[in-house]
Amino acid sequence: MYPLRVVGRFSKRWLIVMLLVGNGCANPDRTWTFRTETPPPFSTDGEIVAPDRWWTSFNDIQLNARVDQAMSGNFTLAAALQRLYAARALTRREASDLWPDLNGVADYGATMGPGDDRSSFIWGLDAGYQVDLWGEIESRVDAERLRTSATREDYHAIALTLSAEISRTWFSLIEAHAQVALLDEQIDSNEMGLALQEARFASGLILSPDVLRQRQLLEATLEQRVIVKSRIAVLEHQLAVLLGEMPQAAEYDPGTELPGLPPLPATGLPSELLQRRPDVRRDYLAFRAADRDLASAISAQYPRINLSGSLLNVSESPETIFRDWFVSIGASMIAPLFDGGQRRAEVDRTAAVKRELFNFYGQTMLEAFGEVEDALAQERYQLERIEHLENQVELARQSSEQLREQYLIGDADYLDVLSAITGQQRLQRETLSAQLDLVLIRVSLYLALAGGFDTRPQDFELLESTVEIVSETVVDE
Repeated sequence: MYPLRVVGRFSKRWLIVMLLVGNGCANPDRTWTFRTETPPPFSTDGEIVAPDRWWTSFNDIQLNARVDQAMSGNFTLAAALQRLYAARALTRREASDLWPDLNGVADYGATMGPGDDRSSFIWGLDAGYQVDLWGEIESRVDAERLRTSATREDYHAIALTLSAEISRTWFSLIEAHAQVALLDEQIDSNEMGLALQEARFASGLILSPDVLRQRQLLEATLEQRVIVKSRIAVLEHQLAVLLGEMPQAAEYDPGTELPGLPPLPATGLPSELLQRRPDVRRDYLAFRAADRDLASAISAQYPRINLSGSLLNVSESPETIFRDWFVSIGASMIAPLFDGGQRRAEVDRTAAVKRELFNFYGQTMLEAFGEVEDALAQERYQLERIEHLENQVELARQSSEQLREQYLIGDADYLDVLSAITGQQRLQRETLSAQLDLVLIRVSLYLALAGGFDTRPQDFELLESTVEIVSETVVDE
């Protein structure tokens, strides 16, 4: 089985997924054929193209600073960068086989016995070169270059995922602080209700169970506040670890206002998505590298030619060490005759690896399409859910107010009042959580659509312009 040469622009190679679905690449006995079917567009499309540094769309200066900090402080991202450096070095090592090996030779020998003592001095140069007759070495070098490119894309995929994790943690912190603020309001309201009930009990207007029920409601609200405070502590620790900081001293002040939802970004064509996403590009490059590995394994079955040469000086005494020089040139052809099936097995192994990576590549493409569609559907239905929750909050408020008025005149039981108040407060907290879910869904959409970005700190030009504005203001003052 000869290798499939994948050529052309990557943006035109989305059709491989159709190849995977139509022909079952997992079966090595199937024939590889191409089907050029245009994938359907995404279900929803916006008008604004999302920036590569997509988190800036939320206009949160603190978030922007945290992401920039993580690009230089996160250990996982730093480890991915070192993997990239190692891959580049491995490519240079493989490329060195395209050049001859030149070694310095120095040897001294002495013979001592009953006759004359003799010594020999040998020094010079020795060279060897393997002629890349069938392109075996070139295929290996191409494979490592492609793997290096795949490692670079993996680095960008990790950076992209890191930015999403920081954004999710940051927005979760904002929502948690907002929950604490809401719970503080509910606690104040429940304390006022308890004071009113205790006063009515002291006047003999109500029985003690009504007071106890109000105290239980207050305790339940205090319990919810403790749960949210615990969540804040955990989120701060998680954010510190993402930023490369010690979690013991983590403390952040993100505020209590969740950002408004930016306009829906343009999804573009599915083929454009495959060109943008670093994880898709990574798997595509890994597949191409496996193709070159297969070409190298096939070429290794053919004869190879080795050239050798040496320039040596041989002398029996130090006085003549620079006098006698010898030049030797040689060539040899090595043809594999019997190796127990080792080379053929290597061809089969690399062919199977290639088919494996092909399937990984196709799966990654399908998952990329699915992630975009999932985020679009979730955002659409989450907006509807929030609308229904807000309507419920308003209805619960009206119900609790009317029941409280009826209770004061004796037309309603206090248990009904407590049930209405509990439902209203629960709906308020649930609405806040739903608003966070909406923002997190948008983060998932940006992550599904975004491509690579410069991991260095944000725009030095913007910083310089800010410095100029500040300087001009100081001068004017």
